[in-house]
Amino acid sequence: MIFNETNFVRPSVELIAGVDEVGRGPLVGDVVTAAVILDPNNPIEGLNDSKKLSEKKRNALAEEIKEKALAWSIGRADPSEIDELNILHATMLAMQRAVARLAVQPQHVLIDGNRVPSLPMPGNAVIKGDGLVAEISAASILAKVERDNEMAELDKIHPEYGFAKHKGYPTKLHFEMLAKYGPTPHHRKSFKPVQKALGLG
Repeated sequence: MIFNETNFVRPSVELIAGVDEVGRGPLVGDVVTAAVILDPNNPIEGLNDSKKLSEKKRNALAEEIKEKALAWSIGRADPSEIDELNILHATMLAMQRAVARLAVQPQHVLIDGNRVPSLPMPGNAVIKGDGLVAEISAASILAKVERDNEMAELDKIHPEYGFAKHKGYPTKLHFEMLAKYGPTPHHRKSFKPVQKALGLG
């Protein structure tokens, strides 16, 4: 079943993992997912959709989540996997990896969006779950901070592309740099703007 704001019912189990992804739209880098099981006895104030939080607030919350959560983990799929599987299937794989890496096995998984990957425990998709479910909000924050940090590191290797500014998304600056310098080894070759820069599109 797919939940949304009007029909969301929290599963009546103790160990719920929230899962979210960041990086389906960019032309470069991994798609990054996070899975989080929160501790009901150690609440975290201010959890929300990571896109609605300032960078400073996200970074502070990410540290608090890592400190207070019962379990958290990061999963990913790299550009070669994205090119081989397509972005949807690579995202599902990255979500499976995040759940599998949790030190505590959840009884139920709630995933942001409208699809649930194959998992060894029950799961539901929750549309706009990053604003509805605390565990998904926490996962969205961890995934966003992780990927943004990776883009900042990539920016040091390839400063001409401006990765720290646009985070790999298809912006005007990114298109201009792709046309000028061509793709890096970290670009997703199956994405049309990258294929165009390679002379394949």
